[in-house]
Amino acid sequence: MRVPAALLLAGALALTGCDGGVHGTPGGSGLRDPYFPKMGNGGYDVTHYALDLAYDPDTARLSGIATLTARATQDLTAFDLDLDGLDVEKVTVGGDTARFNRAGQELTVRPHDDLDEGRAFRVTVVYSGTPKTITDPDGSEEGWLPTEDGAVALGEPTGSMTWFPGNHHPSDKASYDLTITVPEGLQAVSNGELTTSRTSGGRTTSHWHTAEPMASYLATLAIGDYDIHRSTTADGLPVYTAVDPADPAQAAASRKVLAQIPAVMKWAQNIFGPYPFSSTGAIVDREGDAEYALETQNRPFFPGAPDTETLVHELAHQWYGDSVTPRTWRDMWLNEGFATYAEWLWAEDHGGDSAQKSFDQLYTHGEDDYDDLWDFPPGKPSSAEHLSDSPVYQRGAMVLHKIRQQLGDTAFHALLRDWPTTHRHGNADTEDFTSYVEDLAPDKDFGPIWDEWLYGDGKPERP
Repeated sequence: MRVPAALLLAGALALTGCDGGVHGTPGGSGLRDPYFPKMGNGGYDVTHYALDLAYDPDTARLSGIATLTARATQDLTAFDLDLDGLDVEKVTVGGDTARFNRAGQELTVRPHDDLDEGRAFRVTVVYSGTPKTITDPDGSEEGWLPTEDGAVALGEPTGSMTWFPGNHHPSDKASYDLTITVPEGLQAVSNGELTTSRTSGGRTTSHWHTAEPMASYLATLAIGDYDIHRSTTADGLPVYTAVDPADPAQAAASRKVLAQIPAVMKWAQNIFGPYPFSSTGAIVDREGDAEYALETQNRPFFPGAPDTETLVHELAHQWYGDSVTPRTWRDMWLNEGFATYAEWLWAEDHGGDSAQKSFDQLYTHGEDDYDDLWDFPPGKPSSAEHLSDSPVYQRGAMVLHKIRQQLGDTAFHALLRDWPTTHRHGNADTEDFTSYVEDLAPDKDFGPIWDEWLYGDGKPERP
């Protein structure tokens, strides 16, 4: 049941009288991210999500049991989970019923007993309802997106809280097990590897396992009618693709582009180092099911058939963004700058423009294609509304090219491999990156690059 805040306070006072005083404090409701201050929560670290879900597209109803394994990072009397919408029926901590209350996206949980710093614990939330579609500050839609034959869940930057409770900030990564039950005849595709799938009583239940740490905004679930194709790359990496067959021409175009995944992966591993995950692939839904492609871990999502450059971009994100994840949303240029520069490198290596020519054209004529190109620096987006604007992508790539010019090709290509290897499955921010670059070449001055290209306002003087 839901417990009013006043009763929680009364309960806290009662416990104080029984045990000689509460020794902990509540975890923070938000991590004070520069752009999404209420996202994430303090006082604990999630290590694993076990999600047991069922969805019926006819009723648009989702029911779930989410079990989070976590570790307290301070003495805790209560902690918060992010959950926007949906009805919570029961919460337990360590098997004991816990009191809880709701306020906006915050689900505040008070365990039966306080949690000591360093203690591992499990919290289970039973919930159900119709998941929400939310509108980002930039006007795009995310969260739970109903489609003609099912739904797709996309979480960047905040949408994952619409379909499961968690610590929804990129700084808290975890492994995942997702079990999903849907009507027979539909498929459910998620991150990681499909370990089991069985059909009984008109329902199909599938279990997906993601062993490597994943930020929750990279979690996905696509439900619908898909043509599934399984293969492997030349070095044995599993490739799993799911393509919506409703439009035969689009499906054929998708299969043609996705057939390049082994070649792109081979090229990417030569450039960026060992692939950080245990499988790869893609999900292609119908045009209009979403407004953008997204680098969902292991298996990028595309609304309609992608072109080769977009495929390269999203697969490059598996190193830059998925394995090395930004510490806060201010560091998003580290995702998008690298993925955009990967497109430049792919063109350079496959008979297209050199990266230098791409840089020069962008500097000279970039305003023709991107009227906001010089509106703000990539390292300091003006607001959450502009996190996905061209300065983050295009100017982010330009910063990397300036670094390449300063380092030289040999050292720069070492950077492309060593940076994701050093921070594999971790988090990093812009200061980590600039320090890393400076340590590579302590005899060189990167100050003008940081001052003019990474953080400087307006268009830098012609290089």
